[in-house]
Amino acid sequence: METTASVSNGAGPGYEEKENSLGPEDLSEMLAAGTKEVHEKAENTQFVKDFLRGRIRKELFKLGAVALYYTYTAMEEEIERNKDHPHFAPLYFPAELHRHEALARDLEYFYGPEWRSQISCSQATQLYMDRIHQVGREDPVLLVAHAYTRYMGDLSGGQVLKKVAQRAMKLPPTGEGVEFYQFDGIHSAKAFKQLYRSRMNELDLDTETKKRLVDEAVKAFYFNMEVFEELEEIGKTIQEDVLDAGMPVHGAMGGDISKCPYYAAKMVASSGTAYFCQMAMAALRHPTGQVLFATWCAVLAGLAAWYLM
Repeated sequence: METTASVSNGAGPGYEEKENSLGPEDLSEMLAAGTKEVHEKAENTQFVKDFLRGRIRKELFKLGAVALYYTYTAMEEEIERNKDHPHFAPLYFPAELHRHEALARDLEYFYGPEWRSQISCSQATQLYMDRIHQVGREDPVLLVAHAYTRYMGDLSGGQVLKKVAQRAMKLPPTGEGVEFYQFDGIHSAKAFKQLYRSRMNELDLDTETKKRLVDEAVKAFYFNMEVFEELEEIGKTIQEDVLDAGMPVHGAMGGDISKCPYYAAKMVASSGTAYFCQMAMAALRHPTGQVLFATWCAVLAGLAAWYLM
């Protein structure tokens, strides 16, 4: 892939990209293909399905933000440690991507100024952190897999998830509590993802290393799934009303709303009028869906770029 960038991070309006056809040996293609199955498994954990339906327990949402805070703190510590490593330096975008400070502000919103004394790292999150630190110390090239798994997913689905959380928990429209999903340093998510993937494809890596990166990305998905499953178990012990964003639940969208935003967008883009009409009819039977339908489908269609590009 040939790229040109008139700004350092590639996210500004001056960014241009000339895209040649990608081959199966390109790292971005290998990662997408190699993680497809586990990606779909992660989408179908109960925690994720409930979130995407807009059925959110505030305490679980807060604990999820805690897990993300510890995860991103570990990952970004190792990224800083290895920012000059030849296999990671081209992917070093702290101002555009780093999330731990945004998560700290979200936690302060939910827990108050003494939030640090009120949170703790869960067992599943600790295992995830331990793996990230091990990789950063012993095999830094594998950080590429962890960064890809988290940041590209956040950029692709973040705006949908932000709106779902704001609606369900009646959070302020100014962004308090969901700053994690807001990438202020990126003007065009699509352009930035193109740049990031092209940088990955340009890394000087042999085939064996690329295969190890795919394996590590699969591990990253499983670590995330273990965190989700841990949250599900905690949820069974919490006596709290479910906050409902008003989106159709349990089959009202033909099952597809249980998918992650990337998958749902792909279905809208690739399944033609039958799928689109099925979504429309289901949504229009729901009072809130009548209002949100057009906006929701527009967002999902936009997210198709990450899967189809």
